[in-house]
Amino acid sequence: MSRLSTMVKAKAKLAALKVVATVIAVPRPLVLLGPGSALRLCDTMSHMGVNHVLIVTDSILVKLGIINPMISRLEALGIKATVFSGVTPDPTLAVVEQGLAALRSGHCDAVLAVGGGSPIDAAKVMALAASNNKSPRELIGIFKSRQPSLPLFCVPTTAGTGSEVTLGAVISDDITHQKGLVIDPHVVPMAVAIDPHIMQGMPKSITADTGMDALTHALEAWMSNFANAETDYYASSAVRMIFSHLPAAYHDGMNLEAREALGLASHYGGLALNKAGLGYIHAIAHQLGAHYGVAHGRANAIVMPYILEFNREACARRLAELARRVGLVSASKTDRQATDLLITRVRQLLSEVNIASHIPGIDAADFPAMVEAAFAEAHGTYAVPRYMDPQDIMNILNSLTN
Repeated sequence: MSRLSTMVKAKAKLAALKVVATVIAVPRPLVLLGPGSALRLCDTMSHMGVNHVLIVTDSILVKLGIINPMISRLEALGIKATVFSGVTPDPTLAVVEQGLAALRSGHCDAVLAVGGGSPIDAAKVMALAASNNKSPRELIGIFKSRQPSLPLFCVPTTAGTGSEVTLGAVISDDITHQKGLVIDPHVVPMAVAIDPHIMQGMPKSITADTGMDALTHALEAWMSNFANAETDYYASSAVRMIFSHLPAAYHDGMNLEAREALGLASHYGGLALNKAGLGYIHAIAHQLGAHYGVAHGRANAIVMPYILEFNREACARRLAELARRVGLVSASKTDRQATDLLITRVRQLLSEVNIASHIPGIDAADFPAMVEAAFAEAHGTYAVPRYMDPQDIMNILNSLTN
């Protein structure tokens, strides 16, 4: 299919999607910010009349004791807590089904997600499936629910996905490992806690990966044709905070100021992508995760400079404006100079947080399927500023092997 026909068909779908996005109101959660906010969230759950909550998390956070203070606070408030710790990275439909079974058997009336994007996404789909009497698979797609989800609360332990505020959740197929998107305003939580104390224990590699994930959300929202004044505010704020604070958090994980700033930047990125959407960085990165198990944030980070270069001409004015907004350049610089400095700063940040630019073990035999899946995800869903043809993605994938 030619680039022109691809663009025409995709834009027709996007026009309909933009109308729906304009009409559908996206709720926002109550946000509790700062040290100790996770425990204050437990108080909020009590105020809202929760009796029995399913805590959705992973085994590592259980072993680290991250959830223990929250369980103690909930029990002191008279709220029963059941823990489901079976969430794995890139949770599958089977994992969500297991959590849903625990929720139903315990007759829980609320869900509390504690973790990164994987536990939060899994919890979103569990809470939505429970209230709509649907299977998780039946919720994959756009606006598949009829009823609000069970009351959902979130404590993100990483600063990257922004999943605690987005209207989407990503669940993988157990067999193909392809990612399915659940897009529904009903998955937005009632309240969240961005607690830098919770994030202090993040290893360097996860700090790097999740920080770059948040940066991807902000940059793709900024470059989107769905961007507006509101999304620009959140996206540029996120970029500024990540440029300033990610190196500090990477080198000193106990830096509360940097941790809190990154948590808020991740949240801003989520707010931006709710309206503006994503782009080719995510579409290609998802294939690297599905085929080679590359961590999502790291895959985004590796692909990011290539898409910035691809969009350089189509987004010349926009990227230059972003560089000026975040304080990288003065008004005296030309748009080309400003764009150059923005892309250079992204590459510098990758180096500062020790993310390599290549992926070992990539097999060119996988490329056609990866290209097809990336296009299926992006076209008609993401309002990209410039359309790729298959060879454009092939060139990027070939570059990642060197």
